[in-house]
Amino acid sequence: MFAEFKEFIKRGNVMDLAIGVIIGAAFGKIVASLTDDVLMPVISLFTGKIDFSNLFFALDGQTYQTMEEARKAGAAILAYGNFISAIVNFLIVAFAVFLLVKQLNRLLPPPPAPPPPGPTPTESYLEQIRDLLAKRA
Repeated sequence: MFAEFKEFIKRGNVMDLAIGVIIGAAFGKIVASLTDDVLMPVISLFTGKIDFSNLFFALDGQTYQTMEEARKAGAAILAYGNFISAIVNFLIVAFAVFLLVKQLNRLLPPPPAPPPPGPTPTESYLEQIRDLLAKRA
C-alpha cells in the first residue's frame, strides 16, 4: 500500500494539483480582499451606502442593529449580505479562470486534425470485387 501511495505521489499530475490548490487558496484571499475592501464599498456607494457585510435577517423575530449584536444575543441569523459578497467573489474567480484558460488555449498548439475517415463497408466490398476482377484479367 505504501508503494502504491509512493507511486501515486510521483505522478506529475499530483504535484500540479497541489501547486494549483496552494495558488488557488492564495488567489482566493486576494479576491476576497478585492471584493470586501474595494468592490463592495463602491457598490454600496451606488446603492445608497448599504453595508453588505451587515445585511442580515434575525430568525428569532427580534430586531438588532448589527450582525455582531445579534450573534452576541445568540440569535439565529440569515446573513444574506455575506452571501451576496460570496457571489461576487465567485464571479470574479470564475471570470479570472475563464481568462486564464482562454489565454492558455491561445498559447497551446492546435490539436492535430483527425485522420480522414476510412472507407465505408460498401466501398470496401467494391474494392475487394475490383481486386478479384483484376486478378482474373
